[in-house]
Amino acid sequence: MVPTNLNILVINVARIGDTLLTTPVLRAIKAACPDGRLGCLAHPKRVAVLEGLEWVDSLGTITPKRARWRGWFGGKKWDYAIVYGRDAPLIRYAARVAAKVIAFEQDRDAVNRLLWRAVPLPPDRTNVHVVHEHLLLTSALGIETADYRLAYVPSPDELRRMEDTMHRFLPAGAHPLIGFQVASFPTKSYRDWPLESFAELGTRIIKNFPTAHILILGGEESRQKAQWLEAQLAGRATAVAGRFDLRGTAALMRHLDLYVGVDTGPTHLAAALEVPMIGLYHCFHRGRRFAPLDHKRLRILDHPSPDNLCTRDSNMADIAVNMVWKYVQELLIGNRVTAPSI
Repeated sequence: MVPTNLNILVINVARIGDTLLTTPVLRAIKAACPDGRLGCLAHPKRVAVLEGLEWVDSLGTITPKRARWRGWFGGKKWDYAIVYGRDAPLIRYAARVAAKVIAFEQDRDAVNRLLWRAVPLPPDRTNVHVVHEHLLLTSALGIETADYRLAYVPSPDELRRMEDTMHRFLPAGAHPLIGFQVASFPTKSYRDWPLESFAELGTRIIKNFPTAHILILGGEESRQKAQWLEAQLAGRATAVAGRFDLRGTAALMRHLDLYVGVDTGPTHLAAALEVPMIGLYHCFHRGRRFAPLDHKRLRILDHPSPDNLCTRDSNMADIAVNMVWKYVQELLIGNRVTAPSI
């Protein structure tokens, strides 16, 4: 039996998606230790993802560089620290502030010796979902869960402000609202579905849903792609890539009737917001490992290449527009938005 009053610190310095993928961990810890304190340290640019979660008692930021200078005074304030990743400075910091540290096995014995539990990674990670992998660290404490949903909490004020903003840039009567996430981050652009495929899908949507409007999402780095697609769908799409910060984008996405996106952070965000969604996954990063769990209105489309033939050159264009369109109709009709058949 896990003591209910444990004070536990979780350190996860990661991208948006990987930060969201630890939210089932945070929920499980608080459920097991309701009388204790749960702290979380995240990357300064991603910590906003965790704001508003009711299970987190203290939330702060850290980086491997800053970790070298922190935790030298004040003693061990935490019973346990759970550290994700392979950054030795984060583990050394955790060992200064917590009585016991749990992490996956590290590359150096000197770092492993700092750990109370050095948890082995699964031998075949390609067949283990990332959430289940993350929960291996809480299992070392005897904390388990069957709730694998991702979590994100927009504030009522954020939703109201975004609703006012949308009234200013959307055409009157725009419905349904459909979000396109057209790009992953540049170092993994092989995961991107072609812009031409998004354009074809958008054309079908606006032909069959006469009042539909498409919002083209993304960061500043994908603004040019978003503007190109906006031009192809002239008058029926708005490029908002790079226009809002992370929490503003999340508030916008909360108003979507459907989300179609490649495998990247906003796709996990859409799942946490419980938006009906279609996820497009490259064969190097299968849905079985990265697609959101426990999302009833999710449809997954994997690249059709078998695993043994998959390379980074496997073209995402091999996911046919017809397949995506089939799921678009299914989800919009299931969301009480009707369209004629084609």
